[in-house]
Amino acid sequence: MIISILTLFPDMFTGPFHTSIIKRSQEKGIVVIKLANIRDFATDNYGSVDDHPYGGGVGMILRVDVVDRALEHTKALCKRSSCKAILLDPQGIPYTQEIARKLSKLNHLILICGHYEGVDERIRNLVDEEISIGDYVLTGGEIPAMVVVDSVIRLLPGVLKEGVTSSESFSFQHPPSHLQVPFLEYPQYTRPEIYKGMNVPEVLLSGNHKDITQWRNQQSRLKTQKRRPDLLR
Repeated sequence: MIISILTLFPDMFTGPFHTSIIKRSQEKGIVVIKLANIRDFATDNYGSVDDHPYGGGVGMILRVDVVDRALEHTKALCKRSSCKAILLDPQGIPYTQEIARKLSKLNHLILICGHYEGVDERIRNLVDEEISIGDYVLTGGEIPAMVVVDSVIRLLPGVLKEGVTSSESFSFQHPPSHLQVPFLEYPQYTRPEIYKGMNVPEVLLSGNHKDITQWRNQQSRLKTQKRRPDLLR
């Protein structure tokens, strides 16, 4: 898989993309991450990428012509049909695990990091989708891009052990009602068995895998009902 990121601050990705799972997935050749500096596609000597909004107002707006050139250059690298361009923006649809799963099926994912006061509205016509990682405002789309990249890469075949991601929080499971519900993950424990009066549940020490599975499913439902009842609705 290829992930291209259009950004004004490529140096922000140096640390996160050179550690842990993301680093190993690149070393294995499972994913190729390409960073494109939007400023490289400016046409003046100042490298201008933004301008004042028409009609007045505070802040600066990311220019459509500069972003379009950067996007067209990146799209030219799409050698396969499975390619999608996404604008990371607070007005986008809420990001979910299910969206991450769909994105992980692509051959080429393009992420555009918005910045400044906002983006020229016409940029929205150039992308396939807009995504928001939450109802709050950040300085730019770089951190959301890191979130999307991390969540997508760990779903790619060969990155993690088979079956690891299927039992995590927000992964769709099938309860008896046949409805797909994204339950939170069940409680997990490790050594020591007893710590400051807090014991590991006996069922996890029993060795009875059927009882353990039943307990985990029950706890997953109870935790979801208590902490995130909105998921059940």
